[in-house]
Parts: sequence; structure tokens; C-alpha cells
Amino acid sequence: MGNEGVGVKAIEFMFNKPLPGNAVLLDGGTGGFHLLHLFNDYGRFNMIDATLDSGPAGEINVIKPKFASDFPRSLTSHDIGLRDFMQSAELLGDLPDISLITINIKELDEVKIGLTKEVEDILPEVYNTVLRILNS
Repeated sequence: MGNEGVGVKAIEFMFNKPLPGNAVLLDGGTGGFHLLHLFNDYGRFNMIDATLDSGPAGEINVIKPKFASDFPRSLTSHDIGLRDFMQSAELLGDLPDISLITINIKELDEVKIGLTKEVEDILPEVYNTVLRILNS
């Protein structure tokens, strides 16, 4: 769905970039309960997702959510939204250490493949944000 796919595009951008040795990239796609087991396998997560905020398109923010209610509401194509997913995870126990990197997409696009130039141009900055979090 255009810019809403920025998380997937960020993972693709980082795929051949250097990351700390313990980092694993995973395209969670549109999510789903089948990903819940990962919370048992890993203690720390960096998630990347599109959001509709009041800032300019391409604005990056990092949220340290503690509860499912701290996650933004779903946009459109997710079979379950990130908040719904986190509510399920919360029922299974404490949430792991999560950094949610949000990229403002400003508006929902019509059904299309690919990012707008203004959102695609921030992918190097998303990568640097991930590195900064991983190295902290």
C-alpha cells in the first residue's frame, strides 16, 4: 500500500548493510499471531512501521512502548494491527524491550507498490536510527 510498506522497504534496504553480529532482520509483513513465539526467542526488538502523525512525511520517531496501549492504531492492510498483536503478547506475559521506529507517511496511498521519493529518501536515516538503538 505505497508508503504504508515503509517497514518492509526499510528491511530490504538494510538487508546487505552491516549490522551488529547479534542482529537478525525479519520482515513481519502484515503481522499475525504466528509471530508471537518470537517474543520467547528474543529479548529485544526494534520494530519499524508507518504512522499517520501531524508531522511531515518521512519524519522518524522512536517510541519505547511499555504496554500494548502505547502502540499506534493500525492503518489499513494489516490483518491485525500492531496494537492488537501487542495486546495478545501482553496476555502471554511481559513485553520484551521494544523500540518502535515510526515513519510518518502523512496520508494513506491508493493501492500501489513502492514508496514516494520523500519517504524512500529517509531509508538511510532509518538504518542509522536502527544502528544507534542496537549500539546503545
